[in-house]
Amino acid sequence: MSEVIKVGIAEISYGGPAAFIRTTGLGSCVGIILYDPITRMAGMAHVMLPDSSMSRTAEVNEGKFADTAVKALVKNMEIQGVRKIRLKAKIAGGAQMFQFSSGQESMRIGPRNVEAVKSGLADLGIPLVAEDTGGDKGRTIEFNTDTFELLIKTVHQKEFII
Repeated sequence: MSEVIKVGIAEISYGGPAAFIRTTGLGSCVGIILYDPITRMAGMAHVMLPDSSMSRTAEVNEGKFADTAVKALVKNMEIQGVRKIRLKAKIAGGAQMFQFSSGQESMRIGPRNVEAVKSGLADLGIPLVAEDTGGDKGRTIEFNTDTFELLIKTVHQKEFII
């Protein structure tokens, strides 16, 4: 029987072989999955905002921000014995849920989240092997640590796997 690991908003969780890692409610948020095909270890973060400089508190929730979540995922997976050189990434989410007539950059949270995640992955040399980002609809994602498939359920659309 497979274990189902749920990842809440602004959280990071990890799973080993025979696990499903799932998060729901990805609107402008981005789900980041890092996995090691050799050990079958995987981690998922549900990030809300692009940059930790947006934090209103001195203590930063690493899972909340793209710049800190990518680093925390890698660091904690390395502590569990995963080698960074083997990590691969998949991402989903980053929708523009609402349209604003002002066109202000600060209101483009979804696209900015996607850009920040991609930048963080590139900085650490982790290849992004698949993504389903953008649009204007919410998503639920579930990663299978045995097959490395990311199931994507988008509101009012068919499910598919990347």
